[in-house]
Amino acid sequence: MEYIYNIVKNNPLFEDKNLNDFITLSNCLSPTIKSFKNKEIILNLNDPVDSVYIIISGSVKVIKESFDGKENIIAKIISPQTFGEVFACATIPKSPVSVISLEKTEVLIINYQKITTCCTGCLFHLKLIENMLKVISRKNLVLHQKIEIISKRSIRERLLMFFSMQNSNNFTITYSRENLAAYLCVDRSAMSNELSKMQKDGLIKYHKNEFQLLY
Repeated sequence: MEYIYNIVKNNPLFEDKNLNDFITLSNCLSPTIKSFKNKEIILNLNDPVDSVYIIISGSVKVIKESFDGKENIIAKIISPQTFGEVFACATIPKSPVSVISLEKTEVLIINYQKITTCCTGCLFHLKLIENMLKVISRKNLVLHQKIEIISKRSIRERLLMFFSMQNSNNFTITYSRENLAAYLCVDRSAMSNELSKMQKDGLIKYHKNEFQLLY
């Protein structure tokens, strides 16, 4: 239990919780832990969504396929972040997305109803619900940023918008070139060509996944 706490204590859901608080909450929430191999489906399109998933180790991608089968990456999520909470809170009966592991991944799964209701009347539940609202609000902000990005017409505009959201002139992105192109909803080769042009134009410098903004 202490091993799990040392990871998830950095998740906003368990903000201001010490180990004893976490143990008390765990007795109330009855979480389960599942392990997934690389590229294994954790949550499939149209699966029921009644739980919150917290990544203990590894990472996942949230995807939505277009009508022609093209993969659109909505987000990449790493430990100790969560997924599923927005859909569970909205009581959406079927998942509108798929979640797939990007590597060997371990996930803590908590039934959403056990978060919003308490069977024992423990004092920590009110703060837990408050933290859940913060998590959902932040997730909605991320989705709003994605909408802002894909509303841009050109690849350069989408890249510049994405870079501007990194809150630093020097940063490292977690996306591979393929995943970044899927996230931006653009062709990978066209995006790579545009990155080269932007470097020649003096807008950016980059090496692999490390970027520097020059504008």
